[in-house]
Parts: sequence; structure tokens; C-alpha cells
Amino acid sequence: MRNVFRLAGLALVVAGATSCGDAVREGSSPVYLVIDRLAASRGGSSSAVASSNLLSDVITNATSPPPCTTAAPCPTVFDDTGTVTLRAPLKDIGGATPLVPTSNNEVTITRYTVKYIRSDGRNDKGLEVPYPIDGVVTGTIPAGGTLTVSFEIVRHTAKQEAPLAELRTSPNVIVTNAEVTFYGKDRTGNDISVTGNIQINFGNFGDN
Repeated sequence: MRNVFRLAGLALVVAGATSCGDAVREGSSPVYLVIDRLAASRGGSSSAVASSNLLSDVITNATSPPPCTTAAPCPTVFDDTGTVTLRAPLKDIGGATPLVPTSNNEVTITRYTVKYIRSDGRNDKGLEVPYPIDGVVTGTIPAGGTLTVSFEIVRHTAKQEAPLAELRTSPNVIVTNAEVTFYGKDRTGNDISVTGNIQINFGNFGDN
């Protein structure tokens, strides 16, 4: 029985050490991610400009290409696109002689998540807010440089499901904070991530 307790205790120590090691590795990168700019543009608009406040149109009356016309527009669903500019400065900038980042400090972004949060606390996924996104995006931040990538911030399917689909025939607007997190690794394999926020208002807005 004593040997059994010893083995069980050893297993707990090993499990704890493994978990602790993972946590240390995640925060052990010599660089950290910074979002210089996070913006989004409305899908299906000929004059869409990326901004820090997105008006996401749940249905767009497209007037082109044929057979869609101004007299007979085609109700169409478009996704919305986000744009982010990232950099990865050194945690330790050095003393009198500043440290210079090397190729080991490059960070490759591999995926992102988007979570929609309402300010009124009504956040039942698929009923009061769209389901979260777990998407893929790839790009490398060069040492001492920046990376700008585009990604899907609102999907077509979200506009065809509750609660957004109901907004097609309703004057209501759902105001959300989109919490966007980007994940990657530096050249030595350390995990690194950063989170930014952008306001997204969902509704049936005028077409342009």
C-alpha cells in the first residue's frame, strides 16, 4: 500500500511539473506581440474603408453583376474582413547599448480567434451573439519589423444564423465588442499571443 501511495504521489509531481513547464515556456519568448492597428471593413460595399468601428450589414442588396440591377437588386450575404498590423519588440531592450533583434526573434502567426461580447451581458452563443470564430491566418513578423494581414472577422454563416438572420426584417441593432486574439510562435518555438478589441454593430443598414 505504501508503494501505491508513493507511485501516486510521483505521478502528481510529474503532472504538476509538466503543466508548470508548459506555462513557463508560453511566457518565455524574448519578444511580446503588439497590435499597432486593428480595423475592419464591411463586405459587399464598393466604398468600404477599414475602420475601428464596423457596421456589419446582415443583408446587402447587390446591384451587380447581372442579373442584379438597381431596379431588381439581389439580396446577398457578404462576410466582413478584418485587418491587423502586428510587431514583436524585444522584452529586454538592453542598457546603454540597445539590443538588436535577430532572426530568432521573428514570430510566425498561425491562427486567430474572434469572440463576440454584448455590453448588456446577453451572450448566449448562437442565440444572442454569433458563435466564436477559430480561424487560420499565416504570416511572419520580421525582426524589428511589422506584419499586416487580413482575416475574416464576421463569417457568411453567422449572418444566416440566429441572432443575425432575424435582423434582416428588424430595425434592431446588436452592439458587440469583438475580442480578437492572434496566436503564433517565435523561431525558438515559444508560444506567443496578443488580444485586441473592435466594436461591431450588427444590423440591416443602408447599402452603398
